[in-house]
Amino acid sequence: MAAATESVLCVKAEVKVYRIPPRASNRGHRAADWKLDEAAWSGRLRVMTRGEAAFVRLEDSHTGELFAEAPVDSYPGVAIESVTDSSRYFVLRIQDGSGRRAFIGVGFPDREDAFDFNVALQDHFKWVKQEADASKREQEPEPCPKLDLGFKEGQTIQLQIGNMKRRDRSRPRTATGGAVPLLPPPGGRTAGASPTRSAGEPPIRRIGGAGTEGLFVKLMN
Repeated sequence: MAAATESVLCVKAEVKVYRIPPRASNRGHRAADWKLDEAAWSGRLRVMTRGEAAFVRLEDSHTGELFAEAPVDSYPGVAIESVTDSSRYFVLRIQDGSGRRAFIGVGFPDREDAFDFNVALQDHFKWVKQEADASKREQEPEPCPKLDLGFKEGQTIQLQIGNMKRRDRSRPRTATGGAVPLLPPPGGRTAGASPTRSAGEPPIRRIGGAGTEGLFVKLMN
């Protein structure tokens, strides 16, 4: 696996290092408790990243020789703490190659330098959190959408059913559901009987042939 590339987030040409007394209470560190006129060291500060890891390097301004390094795993956190009485001073937890740790005070001569230092670390760990969230979303299966198939209040539907047999409404039906029988034709003739003619009437001719159902027309001679 290839080594992660180092990147420089912030460089400040002047920074001072102070010896700090042990913190007396949980109220936090105060720069006023330090001997600000007696700096233990001065030089250059660089904020570096290697992948998701960040670290602060204190180097000689001319030779670049390393004076101390502070690994930073989160910000804000125990590796870098702000003091309670100034925005220009911080407490760094430095670490050597054997794993020994110590706390030192760091101060910037200008508030803008301290602001750049603060923002560089904040932006880096914001990016780390965004990358972790994106990776988590890719690993989680996408939930199936839940379908709401219930009827909402006042909602109705219409059903259209084709090819339904219509009830024969050409003949009235009795109360029991049967068809009403047809009445016989006037004059006592039954349906389908041939009509009689009196003397002197012209003959009746059948139109349409044997298959026509009772269609008769009188023709004049």
